[in-house]
Amino acid sequence: MITLTINGARREVSAAPDTPLLWVLRDELGLTGTKFGCGVASCGACTVHLDGVPARSCQSAVGDLEGVEITTIEGASDAAAKAVRAAWVEIEVPQCGYCQSGQILSAAALLAGTPKPTDADIDAAMEGNLCRCATYARIRKAVHRAAEIMEG
Repeated sequence: MITLTINGARREVSAAPDTPLLWVLRDELGLTGTKFGCGVASCGACTVHLDGVPARSCQSAVGDLEGVEITTIEGASDAAAKAVRAAWVEIEVPQCGYCQSGQILSAAALLAGTPKPTDADIDAAMEGNLCRCATYARIRKAVHRAAEIMEG
């Protein structure tokens, strides 16, 4: 058994240590907000936070994650995540929605560390989060809006 801390709760999983976190989240724990996209850490659909840092769950082995705080889209509830969600709705970012959990978690991590990001900051933080509907302009606008929401 491997003990993981996911969304603030300790969870014991019976997966092999080299099992990707993505599959444990989806198949063993039923946390399906984290999506499978490419399986090689290139698309960002499977992004989660590991100790507050965006990481690709398809390439994160559960055996390496004991003692790490794992946050999925289901558990992202800090001020940055709330502001990003509000801005996403206001700006109407999603089309198909498939990439959105990864996009939201990457944007929330950016805002947690950079409260007033520039376009370059946003582009760098969101690089590797692919959107097959190409809503990149709305994503950038929504990140700026989320920063405004956080400012009050």
